[in-house]
Amino acid sequence: MKLNNQLEPILKPDSKAYSDEVFGIKKRILIPFFSKKSDLVPEIDKGYVFDEITTLSILAGFKYNKRVLIQGFHGTGKTSHIEQVAARLNWPCLRINLDGHISRFDLLGKDAITLKEQKQITSFKQGLLPWSIENPVALVFDEYDAGRPDVMFVIQRLLESEGKLTLLDQNKILTPNPSFRIFGTCNTLGTGDESGLYYGTQNLNQGQLDRWNIFTTLNFMEPEIEEKIVRNKLGKISKKTSQDITKMVKLANLIRNSFQISDISIIMSPRTSIIWAQNINIFGDIDLAFKLTFFNKCDENDKKIINEFYQRCFGRELV
Repeated sequence: MKLNNQLEPILKPDSKAYSDEVFGIKKRILIPFFSKKSDLVPEIDKGYVFDEITTLSILAGFKYNKRVLIQGFHGTGKTSHIEQVAARLNWPCLRINLDGHISRFDLLGKDAITLKEQKQITSFKQGLLPWSIENPVALVFDEYDAGRPDVMFVIQRLLESEGKLTLLDQNKILTPNPSFRIFGTCNTLGTGDESGLYYGTQNLNQGQLDRWNIFTTLNFMEPEIEEKIVRNKLGKISKKTSQDITKMVKLANLIRNSFQISDISIIMSPRTSIIWAQNINIFGDIDLAFKLTFFNKCDENDKKIINEFYQRCFGRELV
């Protein structure tokens, strides 16, 4: 994706609004936003429900240029939470997934050979990191605890208060745009993974963790909030479907509680609840949709327990 001409030449937010009016949270603070929307601003999900503490943490990152790291189980909406805040602030947002294939050259840039007038010319191809720093962009490091060590040390310098970036190959020092922001999401908070759910996560350098300013956790929401989110995703629904959603969320929480006491080895995320509800519309059968969405990927021991939970919630067995 070519990024060069996708942003207006605006260095900082030019408007203000109140948090309770924009995000529907209790806390009322004055927040900055851009009056114009660029191509890099995420699309607004009108049915999105904002968590109070997580939203305040993200807003502090935007308003005061704080580095915010959000930890929690998969599927709880950590990245989408940042994107939906950015969407309502018209703040350009760029997401980088730090999987094992992302290298320091992908972030910083590298020499590339191109043809010009039938001659091979070596030129430097700028990476996402230098471009982001020089623009009013909220940069989100997704799966932060899965990054390679060489990549993490590149990021570490950015986490300083001034956050200047040195490009040794170019003999350049880049000063961040006044509206450049950094966020991160992770499943574990730097101590590795003992549950086996998140293979590939790393132990994080404590010196690097100290450079993050705000830590917040986004795990499982209250049942009524999860029900509201699922209903919003489906749009107009019948009374029967609304009642089924209450049972679905009850089942999800039984599975989560069982996982937390190590009775089963798999967890059901809010994302799974949403996909299950959407699959009901596709297959027209709540039992079949659950099997195809979640149940079929469970092992035999887990299936026995989950089947009991299903009977408790819906009054019938799956198998």
